[in-house]
Amino acid sequence: MMLHLEFCKDSSGLLKNHMPKLPSEGKFVDVSDYGRPFARAFVNKVQHTQITPVQVTYLFGICGLIAIYCILNNYYFVAGVFLILKSILDAADGELARTKNRPSYTGRYLDSIFDIFLNFFFLLAIWKVTESSIWVMVIAFICVQLQGTLYNYYYVILRHNTEGGERTSKIIEDERPIAFPIENQKTVDFLYDTYSILYGVFDKIIFSFDKDASVAPIFPKWYMSIISIYGLGFQLLIMAILLSFGLVDFIIPFFILYTGFLIVFITIRKTILK
Repeated sequence: MMLHLEFCKDSSGLLKNHMPKLPSEGKFVDVSDYGRPFARAFVNKVQHTQITPVQVTYLFGICGLIAIYCILNNYYFVAGVFLILKSILDAADGELARTKNRPSYTGRYLDSIFDIFLNFFFLLAIWKVTESSIWVMVIAFICVQLQGTLYNYYYVILRHNTEGGERTSKIIEDERPIAFPIENQKTVDFLYDTYSILYGVFDKIIFSFDKDASVAPIFPKWYMSIISIYGLGFQLLIMAILLSFGLVDFIIPFFILYTGFLIVFITIRKTILK
């Protein structure tokens, strides 16, 4: 998925928030971001403690591992609860970084690396408790990643094309960033290289599908709201719902079929929003 980096330095050399991703008049209903209010409530409770954003990232990783354990042991409802909790904490680490004015490349890359590994192992655990083929599971994983990448690709473009939108993110992340004073450059380089290996192919595939998207008119809110069904939060919500209703056998085929909307969304962009 495309990397979202939103920070700069103030005159004192401290890190601070750069700007909202979109100005208030440009914001749309993001159905994948349902956990944001809960994330903000969590941050309000811990912002004056010693808890760091990276520790929250590790915490959402632990929630993901618990969800995997629950899937493997047929505790499907509990697994769904931890998937939702993982989504909330996934939003909370960035919220805490902005609140404490201590965002970092280390935390942001680590967040994305955790996401892709957890996505793979969620599906691997589901494959283990069902009769799906391992190759069908791998296809489902690729589909999940392409879905999320499409959403983030268009979201970054929207921010670049909107007046007052955040522009520090690149449409394609293709160079190592310079570490901030609070982090180690070697760590940032290692995490960036890992991120590039894991996500680069998905970024390139989606870019090849719609190379001209960045020069299109500003995407309307209704379009971005529809596209947000491909956000990671909404993907995990679907997975949690299916698990909670005991429909574990339907998860892998569902996400493969769900990719059909990808062609629809790109076709709309190329024909109606060109």
